This record gives sequence, structure tokens and C-alpha cells, in this order.
Amino acid sequence: MVETTKKGIARRNVLAAAAGTALGSGAVTGFPTIWAQNIRNVVLRQVGTGVSNQNAIAEKCKQDTGITLQMTALDSDAVVQRSVTQPNSYDIADIEYWICKKVFPAGVLQPMDTSKVRLFDKIVPIFTTGKLKPDSVIAQGTAPNTVSFVDGPGSVRFAATPTQWFTMIPTIYNADTLGIRPDLVGRPITNWKDIMDPAFRGKTSILNIPSIGIMDAAMICESAGVIRYGDKGNMTRAEIDTTINYLIEAKRAGQFRAFWKTFDESVNLMASGEVVIQSMWSPAVTAVRSRGIACTYQPLAEGYRAWGGGLALAKHLRGLQLDAAYEYINWYLSGWVGAYLNRQGYYSAVLETARENMTADEWGYWMEGKPAQGEIKNPQGQVMERAGAVRDGGSFEQRMGAVACWNAVMDEDRYMVQKWNQFIAS
Repeated sequence: MVETTKKGIARRNVLAAAAGTALGSGAVTGFPTIWAQNIRNVVLRQVGTGVSNQNAIAEKCKQDTGITLQMTALDSDAVVQRSVTQPNSYDIADIEYWICKKVFPAGVLQPMDTSKVRLFDKIVPIFTTGKLKPDSVIAQGTAPNTVSFVDGPGSVRFAATPTQWFTMIPTIYNADTLGIRPDLVGRPITNWKDIMDPAFRGKTSILNIPSIGIMDAAMICESAGVIRYGDKGNMTRAEIDTTINYLIEAKRAGQFRAFWKTFDESVNLMASGEVVIQSMWSPAVTAVRSRGIACTYQPLAEGYRAWGGGLALAKHLRGLQLDAAYEYINWYLSGWVGAYLNRQGYYSAVLETARENMTADEWGYWMEGKPAQGEIKNPQGQVMERAGAVRDGGSFEQRMGAVACWNAVMDEDRYMVQKWNQFIAS
């Protein structure tokens, strides 16, 4: 049965009727009064990684829409397990695209109707066609477009071409590389293989999340001439063995100081100087810099390892709660969140609205590779760059245009995880 408001308007049509409203303006407007009041009482439970499950976003969402977000931040592997084994414990899954490849086929999420997403046609085409520009080459690994669409409203089968049914709305993404302490490395860093330089023995670290760490390892191995993969994102068992054996030899030689799983661990390793070169995430570099410590997200000759995340809907969502979930997604894309995350060094799915929520100087620094005209501040208002600073790696197109691979789930995923754990335990 279709639920209706007092005016007889089907609730499912309310979002479409409100397409022209300014969702980020601080008030929910353009809706029937009863609907607008009810949505302010909705609670959405969101589970995901700490990258984007941030209290500031929940607070702003509450202020602008009235929707209460209860966020639970876990590491990537825990998000996969929670999403599949406890599907009734969350309403929104904030997951990465390689995680989507594991989770969506389990039937615990529901496809989104793109007609209910107000800015769908403004989303960066990486997530729909796989290409930044029409002539771009789709990088290896689990490229977002390969898991973005399904065949229909009840399908769990990924579609090869765009359909009306989307697996999840992209929120943030980035081109990742190695972080360095330029004051401590003592020489230029130009390649992924530099992390294996004996000069840095005992002062390096890589990420201990198998599906991500193996991609960093692949970039290192190819750079060092150890192996040339057919597809870094879908290794054969022999390629996995070669990669892991190389890591084990390096570990036994004392090359690594630690293996980190969380944002805070990576920040502390770098800020303390215990580690001078490591796998790193952009906001961790920002956090180190905000302490007044030199830290560079170093562009490398072989390119970047990219990743992307998005918001997916739990299968059990219905009625007003489902409407509220779409409202939350539309708000997420409306600009404030995009600008907030851009200031951490991420990229937003809808560039146009993020730009409207940033100053010209911020946009020039973060997105266009221009020298800062004044102070550049992080989302908490702390100064992290002075006038004249240029973002590591340059502009959005320079960085995302140099992606060599995406985080991936391989056909031999179970074997890879087993071998990775052997490396960590060795």
C-alpha cells in the first residue's frame, strides 16, 4: 500500500517534488508539514570506517535536516564482517568500492533508484563510466564503475553498463601514495621502491589491511623490478606468492618498524619520527602537518593507488526511514560535506556543490594545484599551510589522472588474505 500525506501526495514522490530545494541551507523546506516534522524524528544507524564517519558530519546533518545519525567507526575488515553478518544492526553502510564487491552480492543491501538522487548527473564520471576524461584509461583493480550498477531493483548482479539502479552513492575518494618526513629521509623520494631502501631499515611501515596493503605491495614490487603483474588488482596465486615472499624477506631483514591498521596509528608513527616513510592516508598527512611537523604526501613516478567510498542502503529500509535515507544522501551531495572532506585532502563526488562551499583560495589550493594566497586551514580551523604553499601532487586532474590501480578484491582473495597473514605473523 502506498503511504500518503494529508494532501494525498505519495511519500515516494515527495523527494522528486522537492528537487529544487536547498537541502544544505539549514532547514528542510518544500515538504508537507507532517512529513517535515516526522523526518526530524528519524534515526539512521551508519556503520563504516573512521575516514568519513565523523562527528562533525553527524552534527551538521542534524542541524540541516533534523535526521539523527548514529555513527559506528570500524576498520575495513570489520566493516565487511558487520555488513554481511549483522545486516539489521545498521541502516546505512558507508563502505569502500572493494568492500562493495564483497558485500553487495550477499543480498544485505538494496539498490538505489537514481531518479531519487537529485545531483546524480553531477557525480564525477569515474563512478559511472570509470573514466575521469573520455580518453582516460580505466586503472587496474576494482574500478568503482565495475560495481556501481546492478541489473534491477532487486538484483545483486553487477551490470556492465549504467542502469537506473545504483549500488551506492559515492561520497569521498582519493589518490593515495607514500607519506614521508622530508626532514628525516635525507634524500629525494621518487619511486614506490624507495620504501625498501636499506637506509630506512627499521623506519618504514605499511598498511595492515590485506586488500589494501597488497596493492601497496604490488606498487612496490613492480617499482623494484621484482615482478610485472598481468593485473595488480587480480593476481594469480604465483604472483601473490612472489609478492608475499618479497615482503617476508624484507620483514626478516628488519625493514619495517610497524604495520598499522588505524588512522591514529599512522599519525603517531610519523609524528614521533619512529617512521620516516610509510603507507599513508591524506587526512593523516594533514593531521601531522597540523602539529607543525613536516610531512609530505609524495607524488611517485609509478602513479597512485586510488580508493573510493560511498553510502549504501540496508535492505530492510522502508517507508519514512527509506525516504529519510534518500534525504540524507541528497544532503550529503549538496556541498557542505564535500567542502569539509576536501579540506582534509579528499575529493568529493559532486565537485560543483563542494566548490560553492569553499573560498576561491581553498578551491585553488586543494583542487587546482595553485599556490595558496593566504592561510589554508583544516576542517577544525587550524592553520596547516601558509601563503605560497602548493598541494602535494598538484591539481585534481593531475592526481586522479595518474591513478595506476584501485583497491581491489581478487578472485584469489581468500588465498591472498591467508598469505598476507603469514607475512604479518612471520
